[in-house]
Amino acid sequence: MAQGRPELVLQRKPFGSWLLGPAGQSPRLLRIRAQVLLSIFCIGTSIVGASVVFVLAVFVLPGPPANDELRLVRAIAVPAYFVVALAVGVVLSARLAVRTTAWVLEDRPATRREQIATLQLPLRLTLVEAGLWFLATIFFTGLTLALQPEGVLRVLVTIVDGGIVTCTVAYLLSEFTLRPIAARALADQAPPKRLLAAGLKARTLFFWAVGSGVPVLGLMLTAVLALIDGDVSPTRLAVIILALGTVVLTCGGFLTFLTARSVVAPVRSVRNALTVIGDGELNVHIPVFDGTELGSLQAGFNRMAAGLRERERIRDLFGRYVGPDVVREALASDALGGEERFVAVLFVDLVGSTELAAVRPPGEVVALLNRFFEIVVDEVDRQGGFVNKFAGDAVLAVFGAPAELLDPAGSALQAGRALARRLARELPEATAGIGVTAGTVVAGTVGDVRRHEYTVIGDPVNEAARLTELAKAVPGRLLASMAAVDEAAPAEAVQWKAGEEVTVRGRNRPTRLAIPT
Repeated sequence: MAQGRPELVLQRKPFGSWLLGPAGQSPRLLRIRAQVLLSIFCIGTSIVGASVVFVLAVFVLPGPPANDELRLVRAIAVPAYFVVALAVGVVLSARLAVRTTAWVLEDRPATRREQIATLQLPLRLTLVEAGLWFLATIFFTGLTLALQPEGVLRVLVTIVDGGIVTCTVAYLLSEFTLRPIAARALADQAPPKRLLAAGLKARTLFFWAVGSGVPVLGLMLTAVLALIDGDVSPTRLAVIILALGTVVLTCGGFLTFLTARSVVAPVRSVRNALTVIGDGELNVHIPVFDGTELGSLQAGFNRMAAGLRERERIRDLFGRYVGPDVVREALASDALGGEERFVAVLFVDLVGSTELAAVRPPGEVVALLNRFFEIVVDEVDRQGGFVNKFAGDAVLAVFGAPAELLDPAGSALQAGRALARRLARELPEATAGIGVTAGTVVAGTVGDVRRHEYTVIGDPVNEAARLTELAKAVPGRLLASMAAVDEAAPAEAVQWKAGEEVTVRGRNRPTRLAIPT
């Protein structure tokens, strides 16, 4: 498993949409993309909002028809105000966005102040548009009041209703557009806990009120206008209800869709990343692009993934020192107390390592030892054994502890034969004696409470070490005890034959030797 710098989760849409581009886009391209999308959305929402308000005010809502003077003034004022307001809105929004995100082009992390300003940018852009709608409300209400006072309520209701819905859509689209920039702002910092006045719950309730409450309120006000007018035919009332119902369903559905996407996108990024982690890949990182509790969820996932990577790295390093089997046993039981186990022991020791160190440079000696250890570890692992310790130029390997084996003696004998062949073939400049035996030992941890070592203690360990000394003087450099051969499976036992009986140093019982056939 890779342990380098965490990479982004591999997905086609890291920010929830292909419109926002890849995660690794350049700062310049990111700024251009955001500015183009903000301008398009600003123009689009303004056109749609103004069109809806105009249609409702002129053709749908009940009330007296506009007189000739008001109709003439509207024909000039409405397009003029729309063009001026649209130009002012685009320019102000662009300047505000450029000033707030200047740090992006500088290709540096955002300061805490810049981070907060960036995450508040959708709200500030929406306030610009809300200000223009507020001016439109005052201007057209005053104009209607001067020229046809009885139509004031209809104009006021339509502009306020349309402005609220349009500004809400503008906020959601601005927040959507600025996700990649928000991700850069939050790249090295967690989302501020109280960045906005409203969190996810309050924001959801507000969007529900705008998407459902305001349109329904508009329907109710329409009914009030119909009652005030008193001269609305059933056909006219049916047309009004159908038209308003269409607007309510369209605007409410669109707002609900945008709100759902704003919630689903960060949740989906976490879900995709969890799927990757579930497949065993911990080297993942997702962009944090939301300033609400969902952003905290994304940041929390990244912290969790970093903790898992650190845990796996420690476990890997721990396993390199004590062996993966010991790590698994220690994690499973929290203690590896002494217990009697039947194991096979393999001991291998280089011949003449002291002389090698005296005549060769230290670098060559270390390289030779590393090649030697590599071959030993490879063959021991192949047979399911456990390299218990490296002692200078010697290796102690155990088969049957801490993980149990079906045939520990056979595995150790097979590893000894393979090891002898490989050392002769791949390391001809050095020779090593190999001893194999089997018996009952005490396996467990020894040491102080501050420092433990897993090892095996017993007569087979001493016997294997003595057999290694004898093996250095025999052809093949490999000796085993018949006790190990007798315990091995028949398939391996036939590869050995009995030799002489000797009493090795440190033991009071003779050992029947076994040599490979």
